[in-house]
This record gives sequence, structure tokens and C-alpha cells, in this order.
Amino acid sequence: MRPRTLLSIFIAAVISIIIFEISDTKDYTSLPSFWGLMVILSLMILILSSIGDLVENARFGAMNDLEKKQYLEDKATPYFKKLWNSAFKKQSASEEKSLLIDHGFDGITELDNALPKWWLGLFYFTITYCVIYLVAFAFSDYAHPDAEYINEAKLQAAAIKDYEKTAPAVSIETASYSADNIAEGEQIFNTNCVSCHSQGAKGGIGPNLTDNTWINIKQKSLFKNVFWMLENGSPNNPAMKAFIKEGIITGRDAEKVAAYIYHINREKNPVTVAQGGAAPQGTEADWQE
Repeated sequence: MRPRTLLSIFIAAVISIIIFEISDTKDYTSLPSFWGLMVILSLMILILSSIGDLVENARFGAMNDLEKKQYLEDKATPYFKKLWNSAFKKQSASEEKSLLIDHGFDGITELDNALPKWWLGLFYFTITYCVIYLVAFAFSDYAHPDAEYINEAKLQAAAIKDYEKTAPAVSIETASYSADNIAEGEQIFNTNCVSCHSQGAKGGIGPNLTDNTWINIKQKSLFKNVFWMLENGSPNNPAMKAFIKEGIITGRDAEKVAAYIYHINREKNPVTVAQGGAAPQGTEADWQE
């Protein structure tokens, strides 16, 4: 009769696998569902062990005296010694004779050795695990890179919002150009500025922001000048609001919009009248970088 795996080893293996699988969950031991799962699994393992005992007793009762003697001798051998013997113990001459396969060539014979039970167990476990993992990967969000990316992006966005709540406000003195702000600055521009300055800031009701002629020149650098306009509005046109002072956008948002305007004005070719841009307005600016 095949020796059964020790109950303590079985329980430890199952719990270890569960803990390994949910190790990404923060403080999982504080979750009631975790301990509920542990209790249910422990009860199931105990029930399976009890059923195994009943089956083993029934088989033992059906054995003859010689089989019972061999079974009891095998039962007296420590479990881990059985595992060692199944993997490394060499057969005696009489044992090899019983395992000899009835074919050979040139004096070479072959033994019909069975694979160790622990090896077969690991082999079947890996196959089962791969099937479960494949199904979970294909039909759920478990261990799926797209789902993990979305979750990480949400966490990062939340962290950025929390940081901005406590971060010092950006002023015209502390604002600085960063290429990392261009994409988000374009989004803020499209939400608040497109109605006057048109898509791509090529001008409409408001002036073309891609050329080098400006109605209001209040700062030495283009980036700071845009920030000043967003903070104070235009003294020449009330339609250009003081976005920061009126609470429409924050100083950090203005820093991003200024980065976008700087990018399309100083790092790209201007949008001319022939390309659908508004005609130049104001005076030629001599910006200092």
C-alpha cells in the first residue's frame, strides 16, 4: 500500500502556497476572509485525512497475514526515510532481478524502475498549476499585465493628487519649464483656451501664440510671460481672464500650460497665415531663455 503524505506536511504545503499567491496583498493577515479561508481549508484537509484513514483500515482488513506483516514493517519506517529511499536507495540483486525487463542487447539490460512518488507528485502539481494559471490569465484579471498596469497607473495618479494637495503652490518665481509637462499642458490648454486661441494655439478670437509677436510682454522669458498672463489676465482684453486668481486653474496647471506654449512657440515652427494661423498681432518679442 502506498504510504500517505503526513498531514502536517500537507497542511503546511497548502497554507504556504496560499500565502505565496496572495503575498502582493498588503497586510492580508488582518483580513477576516483570509482566516476564514484558512479555517475552511484546515477542516477540509482533516476530513480528507479521516476518509483516508477509513480507506486504509478497510484495505488493511482485506489483507492476508503476509501482506499485513509487510505493511506493518513498512509503516514502522519513518516517512522521510521512505522519501530518501525512493529517490536514492539502490536495489539489491534480488530486487533488480524482479525489475529486469525481458529484452537486452550486447549484454546491456534495462531495469523497470518506477519514478519516485515525490517526483511524480511535483510533476502533476506543476501541470495542474499551469492549467489553472493559464485559465486565470486568459479569462480573468489575475496576473494579467494589462490589469496590473491599469492598477499601477491608478495608484500613481492617486499618489500625484495626494502630493499636489500638500505640495507648495507654484508661483511665477518657482515655476520652471519641463518637457514632462507638455502633454498634460496641452490637455489643460484644450479644456480652457481653445475657444479663443484655437486648436494648436494658432489663433482665432485670441492671438496666434506660435509666432514671435505679442500684445502683452510682461516678463523677459516667454515661459514666465505666459505664466504671468494666466495669473493676471490681459490688461488689453478682459476676455483673457486671470485664470489663477479666479481659481479656474492652479499655479501647477499654469506651469504645464506655459510649458506647452513654450514648446510650440520656441521648439516648433510657427503656424503662419498660409497654414490657417491668425495674422501676427502686437510687437516683436526679444525673449531671454
